[in-house]
Amino acid sequence: MLKHPKADRQSTEALAVAPHFGAEGVSIPRHELPEGELAPDVAYQIVHDELMLDGNARLNAATFVTTWMEPQADRLMAECFDKNMIDKDEYPQTAEIETRCVNILSRLWHAPDAQQATGCSTTGSSEAAMLGGLALKRLWQRRREAAGRPAVRPNIVMGINVQVCWEKFANYWDVEMRLVPMNDDRYHLTAEGLEEYCDENTIGVVAVLGSTFDGSYEPVGEICAALDAFQERTGIDVPVHVDGASGAFVAPFLDPDLTWDFRLPRVASINTSGHKYGLVYPGVGWIVWRDAKALPEDLIFWVNYLGDDMPTFALNFSRPGAQVVAQYYNFLRLGFAGYARVQGYAREVATRLSGRIAGLGSFELITRGDELPVFAIKLRDEVTGYTVFDVSQALRGRGWQVPAYTFPKNREDLAVLRVVIRRGFTHDLADMLVDDLRRQVQLLEKQQRGGADAAGFHH
Repeated sequence: MLKHPKADRQSTEALAVAPHFGAEGVSIPRHELPEGELAPDVAYQIVHDELMLDGNARLNAATFVTTWMEPQADRLMAECFDKNMIDKDEYPQTAEIETRCVNILSRLWHAPDAQQATGCSTTGSSEAAMLGGLALKRLWQRRREAAGRPAVRPNIVMGINVQVCWEKFANYWDVEMRLVPMNDDRYHLTAEGLEEYCDENTIGVVAVLGSTFDGSYEPVGEICAALDAFQERTGIDVPVHVDGASGAFVAPFLDPDLTWDFRLPRVASINTSGHKYGLVYPGVGWIVWRDAKALPEDLIFWVNYLGDDMPTFALNFSRPGAQVVAQYYNFLRLGFAGYARVQGYAREVATRLSGRIAGLGSFELITRGDELPVFAIKLRDEVTGYTVFDVSQALRGRGWQVPAYTFPKNREDLAVLRVVIRRGFTHDLADMLVDDLRRQVQLLEKQQRGGADAAGFHH
């Protein structure tokens, strides 16, 4: 197991069992197995009490991951914790539900032949993205071999704002990562200058529908048009993979006129996170290919296991079926109109909240939450006595987790706070966040001026 950087700061003392368990004087080692058993209630209470030190998930404005589901979904997941997704012969209906989900997404994203939907569930969109990238690399290799050309030094092109899973993909599968930098007010990949990064060794371009840095959509249609022009000029056909980790569960419901999916012939595959705006607890992701030709057959393994030959394309093997079942529950429970209502409410909260924060006077909006219900804010240039990192730390005192970070290379001068609005984050919670933000900013300003009551507490 990888060592956590804070591990050395953790106490090495044994855990003391509370007296009311009737186990006075008993201590439990922290980092090795105890010699004997514990009563279930004792073990539960020890773990439960330690977890109280975690943050409140509902107040976590940092994560895109779903933190609330309906009780009926909770029950369904509990009923499926013991079902292994890989064992399709033993759990055929769970396998059928996975297939239905792939078909639903295939139709939602306008695949040309949704009757023969090609895709699968994964442990999250990171695994799904890697599978999409792996298919692009293998198809590129096959094309090069068929043309009698060397299939070496592949590269993949994307904006520098991509999620770290793409770095992992490039590293693990020996693909050169060509990152298009940020520039002035351009915070994500655009069609501008894209051709300079592409050549005959480019396996694909990754377009992100919803940047994690600021919630903005990359212009997938314009990117595809630029690659169309590139092919017309050079003869080089560069496919596009859409990393729709968040936006692929938002745009179909709120931005139906936005063309970003399989309606664009150059889009070969799309991944998404079921556990983000798919509204399922972690972890489940989805990858869907345009058609069967976009997924090389030699990447699919047929495994004779537990009574049947089963196709599998994944980076892992055994995993629970609970999240896939919960995804199907959401599809049935919400339907198109329900997803549109939930995502629309989140966007409404995001745009209203960003406007109220801008009205505080200390902040300037980078984005306003009108694409993904996610926005980034910076301190105005004239604010010099404290930083967004100070603001983030101050909000933690009230239980809010609002991340502060700097943008990547070429815009490392830009430090922002980011707010993610998810299902369960209401207007009421947003109002409380604004009130706490106002109070903390006032306190920071007093501390900057060295006021006598700067550290005071008012009842």
